[in-house]
Amino acid sequence: MMLQFESHGVRGGTWRGRLSGGAAPERVILSHHGETLAEATLTPDGEGWQVEVDLPGTVVSDGVQTLMLLAETGSEPALTLARLALLAGRPLEDDLLAEIAALRAELELVKRELRKMAQPQG
Repeated sequence: MMLQFESHGVRGGTWRGRLSGGAAPERVILSHHGETLAEATLTPDGEGWQVEVDLPGTVVSDGVQTLMLLAETGSEPALTLARLALLAGRPLEDDLLAEIAALRAELELVKRELRKMAQPQG
């Protein structure tokens, strides 16, 4: 059976979730750009494990950072359990503001066309 990770989200800098569906991996790690950042804590929970891993402050920077939660089983390649995208900083704010401006312009265009269609023909 294949390992399954159900993310419970990030709170206070800790990513939490539940791992189920197979034997416990040797270790679960947090990876960024192929570098191991932290090792997760696994706590038995019935037929699975509660997983907690602290997010290091070094990965919080402008832009989008993608973190991967990997299960290491020894001789086999690491299994990707989940991905977590962190979005932060000024570049992101600029992107969002540009996207909102584009949506507003499209909305104005739609409103104008609807008004044209609603006018009596004659």
